[in-house]
Amino acid sequence: MTLHLSTGLKGLTAATCVAALTIAAPASAHDGIDHSAPSEIRADGHAPIGVMGDHMHKEGEIMFSYRFKRMEMSDVRDGTDDLSNADVLATPNRFFGMPMQPPGLRIIPTEMTMDMHMLGAMYAPNDVITLMVMGMYMKKEMDHITFNPMGTTQIGGFTTVAEGFGDTKVSALIRMHDEGNTKVHFNIGVSLPTGSIKEEDQILTPLGTVQTVRLPYPMQLGSGTVDVMPGVTYTDRSGDISWGAQALATLRGGKNDQNYQLGNVGEVTTWGAYQFAPWISTSLRLKAETIGKISGQDARVMGPVQTADPSNHGGRFLEAGVGVNLVGQDGFIRGHRLAIEASMPVVQDLNGPQMKRDWTLTAGWQYAF
Repeated sequence: MTLHLSTGLKGLTAATCVAALTIAAPASAHDGIDHSAPSEIRADGHAPIGVMGDHMHKEGEIMFSYRFKRMEMSDVRDGTDDLSNADVLATPNRFFGMPMQPPGLRIIPTEMTMDMHMLGAMYAPNDVITLMVMGMYMKKEMDHITFNPMGTTQIGGFTTVAEGFGDTKVSALIRMHDEGNTKVHFNIGVSLPTGSIKEEDQILTPLGTVQTVRLPYPMQLGSGTVDVMPGVTYTDRSGDISWGAQALATLRGGKNDQNYQLGNVGEVTTWGAYQFAPWISTSLRLKAETIGKISGQDARVMGPVQTADPSNHGGRFLEAGVGVNLVGQDGFIRGHRLAIEASMPVVQDLNGPQMKRDWTLTAGWQYAF
């Protein structure tokens, strides 16, 4: 018999309100205009929707955006090797020796989904600097199966849920080069710890009891620290072909008030796009990412499950994505952008036993005026 457990709020409506307020506003002459044909707005004037902070604005321009991102994960891998349930159960429990802690792992995560709603705004006080802020609301669900304390008998399953606001990102884009179609800008930002790191839910223990516990690190909603996010972005185009690259980092600001620090993140992405017509373009993208292990430990996070071990976090990833960008050219839809991008891992080398990434889907709307 499976035990299903969940907590949290439902839904997000802020993006719908923003869209309703701006749907009839006139489009700006700055946002993605093809200067060789000023009446046309280029669909590839923005990067694939999964890239943040890719473009700048002219003085006085404002842009609102909404993105929905869904990531799914399943099964367990250590390094580049896939693990069976038997392999996971044979893994030592970091917390063995503490009360009620068996020698090996007894709870195995099987699937995880993460839904993120991201609402952003950009404003350019002048032609050199564009300011950007992005808030996030997310929901995480993780399915588990529980085994008896010493053997390999499955006694049940359960689902944990965490839902709420994530960390808030505030950034500045600083123009460094703008000549013809070639553009380069610096990205500098901070991530503010508005996401909870004290989420709790109920679990089914190996003894068959139900307990309320603090959820492991992947189920928390924020980092708990003020993090610095430096980077650089390059874009260019020739005719109907455009391309770009971006390098970003997330540098953690020390340990949080629960005595741990998430690993630093570094990523490099590059993309190319082809514009079939001014209103539609398609893109291909590659992203390489490295995520460090957690340092320190939350004293309230423990248990015979891989996600409770701070060492079992992060790794190295290479993902490939394909996307479509659309932009309205006439009437009340002029300047409204819709985009979608799907990506899958090509390589994932994980730090200790973790669930593998399966796929990520990002869809979004953007509008500048």
